[in-house]
Order: sequence, then C-alpha cells, then structure tokens
Amino acid sequence: MAPSPPNAPDTPQRKRPAHPPPVYACNRPVILFVTVCLAERVPVLANADVQAALHHAWTEADRWRVGYYVIMPDHVHWFCAPGCDLPPGIRDWVRFWKSRVSRMAPELRNRWLPDCWDTQMRSQEQYLQKLDYVGANPVRKGLVAEAVDWPFQGHLGELRWTVG
Repeated sequence: MAPSPPNAPDTPQRKRPAHPPPVYACNRPVILFVTVCLAERVPVLANADVQAALHHAWTEADRWRVGYYVIMPDHVHWFCAPGCDLPPGIRDWVRFWKSRVSRMAPELRNRWLPDCWDTQMRSQEQYLQKLDYVGANPVRKGLVAEAVDWPFQGHLGELRWTVG
C-alpha cells in the first residue's frame, strides 16, 4: 500500500508542534528560528515595556542566545543559537523565559499559547531569506511603511553563519 500524501484526510494531524533536537553538523552553525503567539491573538506585545521584559528574560535565560528578533502585536519571532554545550530543549527554554516575562509584564500572564514553533536553519541562504522575511513582517501587516521604522525589533547578539 502506498503511503498517504501529506495532509491527506486519513493522515493524523499534529496537535502540537514537533521539537526535534538541533542537528549538529560539521562546519554548520546551529541557528533556530522560533515563533511564540498569544492566545486569541490579543495585540498587546508591541510596546516598550514588553520589549524590555523580553530583553531581560532572554539575557537571564542564556542557555540559548537570542540574535535578531521582531515583536509583533500578537506574536514574537526570533533567531537563537545554543549558549552552552548542552542547552535545554527549545520548548523548555521558551517556557522558562515566558514565565519571567509574565512576572515583569502581568498583562501577559495566562495569555501565551502553551507551545512555540521552531525551525533549524539548514543553510546560509535559508537563514538570510528568513531574516529578510521576518524583518518585513511589520510592513506586510501594514504597521509601518519601511521595516527599519518598526521600533519593536533588534539584535540582542549577532548570530553569524560562519563555517570553518
């Protein structure tokens, strides 16, 4: 019997995102693209207080190093790399800093969706394309005319795609 094509009616659908461990390969950095959302897409994230709380929590939760990020009204995108030899699973790390952020920004308490979406960047080309895509998100949503005008984005550290 032939396997079912993806998303076929008889194919079981995931109820939660999969979180495979990062793949460590010779001469390739480990960089993940991660997204977290708020339940019911409540637009309360894009403000200076939440941005400061995220900076603080990400700095404290240094087992993963955050590079470029974009805070949208109802979700956050960022790129991260391991900050130690054996970092925790991305889901556990996200759970840790969400609790820290929620203490600093009580309006976020019980608002986060329980999980996150993560994808490992497989090539420099994919990484650069995803950086451009994420940076343009505020423009696509009609929040600003130019990506550089969105105030709720930045770099906590630089995640370079270097090999060798």
